[in-house]
This record gives sequence, structure tokens and C-alpha cells, in this order.
Amino acid sequence: MPNPFFDKDIVSIKDFTKDDLEYVFESTDTISRLKHSERGELGKGRTLGYIFYEPSTRTRMSFEAAMASLGGSSIGIADLKSSSVEKGESLADTIRIIDLYSDVIVLRHPMDGSSRFAAELSQNPIINAGSGSEEHPTQALLDMYTMLKEKGRIGGLSIAIVGDLKYGRTVYSLLYGLANYDVDVHLVSPPTLQVRKESIYELQGRMKIKEHSELDEVLAEADVIYVTRIQRERFPDPQEYEKVKGTYTIDEKMLAKAKPDVAVMHPLPRLDEISHAIDHTKNAIYFKQASYGKELRAALLALMLNESLPG
Repeated sequence: MPNPFFDKDIVSIKDFTKDDLEYVFESTDTISRLKHSERGELGKGRTLGYIFYEPSTRTRMSFEAAMASLGGSSIGIADLKSSSVEKGESLADTIRIIDLYSDVIVLRHPMDGSSRFAAELSQNPIINAGSGSEEHPTQALLDMYTMLKEKGRIGGLSIAIVGDLKYGRTVYSLLYGLANYDVDVHLVSPPTLQVRKESIYELQGRMKIKEHSELDEVLAEADVIYVTRIQRERFPDPQEYEKVKGTYTIDEKMLAKAKPDVAVMHPLPRLDEISHAIDHTKNAIYFKQASYGKELRAALLALMLNESLPG
């Protein structure tokens, strides 16, 4: 299969076919097996530019680490106060400037549609690292890759997605990606934080989805429990956040009700939704998940920067 990602934008997981997903996963395995010297040639002399209008730890650092592992370098804006955005520079002008200095651009912005807008302006490829409450496609890719590596498959899994399903953009990208596979999805959330109805409508007929308000209802059958943080910063009313924070907590008592080999995932950061007592169990794979993120993002960058990969 020819490389479909060379010089292409990564804006939405909806743009991916199942073949595209499998190609990325296989390429990630290929990149991971390369010798350091071979891997270091894939981004040599190339520059990753990043612009983060919202805070980030794993996404930004994993992209920087991924680019470094390919032999490239990174420049960018992680603190808006140190940039001309603080002076009122528009997103359009900021994109145009960083486009002059970079070979690929990673953007996180609170506005829906921001990455699509940036892709229309930029000569170089754009990677959506989070656009408002819409999507976070590379997070979904690494989430599915984690399931594949840890459970040996994606198709046939029973997956419980728990927490803030209304504002959590990782949830939407993950659902759109999982729609390419035969999976059972259980959506667990307070009634006020259910997945947006237009998304459920869009996915109907493509996957099996059930909605729940109680985590106990799905624990016994889930192969994967994907936990999300209640997105305090996206609530228009702080009092509404106070009503739902801490609704679900995965602790030892909860884990005892689940399958012995259930995989507990989280895009991170976490607050109180997963007890630290779970961290050292075989079920906790959220730190592995972050590690897989570096490898998958390295593969994506390599694919975007090279017409083909070695091996």
C-alpha cells in the first residue's frame, strides 16, 4: 500500500479508513524496530513547529521526543505569554509565521474548527492536537494502538468509556476510530455529560453502543475501561461541574468486580477518577499508553515527511 500520509494533514480521525489505521499501526511497529541510526535519518534536517493555545504535557512532549528520535528538531509556542499572541496576533498570522520555519505543524486550540482552518492556510502539513471540544485524532490513534498491543486485537473487544463524554474530545475521536471495527461500546456518564446526540446519530449503524449512568452495569463484561477526566475548563457554569466531579472512581474495590485481565486506560491527566492504588496493578496501562504515544507519533511524523519507510 502506498504511503497515504506523505505531506498530508491529520485533522480528523473521520478521514481515516480501516486500511489507513492498520497502515499507521504497522508503520509504528516498523519504526519501533529500526536501529537508532536508521530511525535518526527519517527526520534529519527537518523541523517540527508546535503551537499550544491550551496546556499540554504528554501531547507536546511526546511530539518533541518523537521528532528528536527521528533526528529532527522542534520549535514552538507552549506559553502564549511569551509569544505575540499575547499582543493580539491572530491565529491566521501565527500559523503563517510558523509555517515559514517548520516542515510540519502541531496545533492545539480551544476553538472548534481551528485545525481545519489552519490546514487551509498552511503550506506544510497540520496535525490537530486538540480542536475545542471536537477531536484529538492522534490521541485516538495511540489509544487504539495501545488496545492492539495490550489486548492483541481491537475487533471483538468490549470497551467501556467512562466520565465526561460531552466535552471530552478524546472520546469523539476514539468513537469515530472504533467505528471501523466490530466492537461493543458502553458509554458511562452522568446524564448531563452524555455523548452529544448528533455524534450518536452519526455512529448508529456503524457500531454497537449502549449508554449507562452506573459503572457497575458494565464492569463484569468490559475488556477495556477507558476513563476520562471531567473537563472542568469546558463547563460554562462552575456549579454544574461541582455537581458531577468525582462521580466515578476506579479503585481496588471497583477493579475487583471487573475481569481479571481488564485493561484500565486514561488519556491523562487524571484527577480523582483513578485511585493511585491501581497504578502498580497489571491492569493499569495508562502510563504504557503515554509511552506508545511517542512511538505512534514518531511513525506519523515519519510518514508525513517521507514517501516511504525503510524495512
